[in-house]
Amino acid sequence: MEKAMLGPHNAIWDDGEWVSWAELDYHYEQQLLREQYPHADPSLIPIFEDLLDTAEEYHRLTGRHLQVYGDIGELYGAIAYGIRLHKNYAQGSDGRLGNDFVEVKTITPFKQSNIVTLNLRRNFSKVLIVKISADFEVSARMIDRKALPKTTRDHIQLDWGQFDPAPTDA
Repeated sequence: MEKAMLGPHNAIWDDGEWVSWAELDYHYEQQLLREQYPHADPSLIPIFEDLLDTAEEYHRLTGRHLQVYGDIGELYGAIAYGIRLHKNYAQGSDGRLGNDFVEVKTITPFKQSNIVTLNLRRNFSKVLIVKISADFEVSARMIDRKALPKTTRDHIQLDWGQFDPAPTDA
């Protein structure tokens, strides 16, 4: 396949060379993603977006849901907050943010309520609640463990609405 010649019809002259509009568009899109997700590993962003788009398209076509929302929630935590995810099925928490262990709970688009159940026996100092709305918009709430309601039980139910939006939602 022959590469198209660059010239005034498909590029601009900059600093002694032709730069294609496609290359400029790519760099602009990358800059927007870095602004939207400043803590992200850039290689994870297209995976997150593709997985979310696939789940949405599958639902649109079949009326059913794929079982990927937990993974979408964890990827969102990784790109929006910089959480370093543990290996699959690691015991204790889902990832690490600095010195904090983070548990990620995801509210799926088909869930009737905005309540998640959290196992307090797990080893975490923060919980990230990720909500995927019925129109596949993603938002999150980051909560310090010490801000959770006090209980002597092993499990607690958390309502999305009882916590303030995380800084990325503002």
